[in-house]
Amino acid sequence: MGTALIQGASRGIGLQFCATLAARGVKVVACCRNPSSAQLLKSLQEQHHGLIDTVQVDVTSEDDIRNAAQYVQNTHGKLDLLINASGILSPTGRGETSLRDVTFKVLEETFAVNAFGPLMMAKHFNPILYAGTGALGAQSLDPKEQHSAIFVNMSARVGSIEDNRFGGWYSYRMSKAALNMATKNLSLELGRGKKKIVCIAFHPGTVDTDLTQPYRKNIKGKLFSTQQSVGYLMSVIDKVTISDTGKYFAWDGTQIPF
Repeated sequence: MGTALIQGASRGIGLQFCATLAARGVKVVACCRNPSSAQLLKSLQEQHHGLIDTVQVDVTSEDDIRNAAQYVQNTHGKLDLLINASGILSPTGRGETSLRDVTFKVLEETFAVNAFGPLMMAKHFNPILYAGTGALGAQSLDPKEQHSAIFVNMSARVGSIEDNRFGGWYSYRMSKAALNMATKNLSLELGRGKKKIVCIAFHPGTVDTDLTQPYRKNIKGKLFSTQQSVGYLMSVIDKVTISDTGKYFAWDGTQIPF
């Protein structure tokens, strides 16, 4: 059934991806900053004995990412799917509602987690993704267009420049727009040659997680559970081929303008 790595696996969408994939029989490498204190992840690991391997990764540390990649290379040898699921709205817990709230510190920390970290994951894990067997996703009928693995960045609709109608949330919007550009760049570089990696960005919907906690009273429309969101996203992942690389998908499979 393949091997998947989830970066940001200790809670929210990342934790749910671990649960959903393990339930399918997929081997899961679950990465988070402090696996020893991630109680929900530990419980999940016990439920799926032998299927979930936890690895320490602070996504803002290139040394951590490099060490994790070496471990995964030595222990698992290949990956068929990598999902960058961690993200922050702001180090303060609330997005900037106006320009006066913007600071260098908030911008730097938000970009480090939301944009720089996922790009460093691609840098160090792409050799292991190239070694993938294409066990996940839907393969092209053309052998020359088949993929080795799928690389997913968890973006957000507010990262769309064209779709920005309300402003605000400077660091979050800008970091997700940067992540989208990284995804597009990666799709071009990692889609060349004999072996190819599908690179896509996702908007998971508005999901009931810690990130949305301060805004639940103001949320209009449907608030997904993590199970609902991941279920929708997996249905998209199950169908992607190399022809979808570089795309920016909403939870329902529709494309979002960059």
